[in-house]
Amino acid sequence: MALALCVAVHVADEAMTGFLNIYNPTVRAIRVRLPFLPIPTFTFRIWLALLVAGVILLFALSVFAYRGVAWIVYLAYPFGILMLFNGVAHLAGSAFMRRLMPGVYSVPLLLAGSLYLLTMARRMRLATRGVAEGRT
Repeated sequence: MALALCVAVHVADEAMTGFLNIYNPTVRAIRVRLPFLPIPTFTFRIWLALLVAGVILLFALSVFAYRGVAWIVYLAYPFGILMLFNGVAHLAGSAFMRRLMPGVYSVPLLLAGSLYLLTMARRMRLATRGVAEGRT
């Protein structure tokens, strides 16, 4: 649930600081050089609706994490790594452009939430392995 909340804050940060004003022109420039890459552009409304739906899904999946369902670990690792890279990308973009990029204000939360999720997933995996091997 912690990373779901961090992602919700990050979505609000990006929405309020004009993320699509940077993202869409960047995608168009990439498409000119690499037309085979299927990178989408978004209207604000569609982009926000997709991200809100994603955040709702994250909160729904949190129930399984709290219950200790073992398969959630297989989702937690890639998602935690993806959000970690997302945070680092915002920082790298800000350093490269020499200005604070949209969404960068919430990056510390995103990084902390990602690391927390990865730590909890590892603990859960190790605990599950211990139970499977007969250790308690």
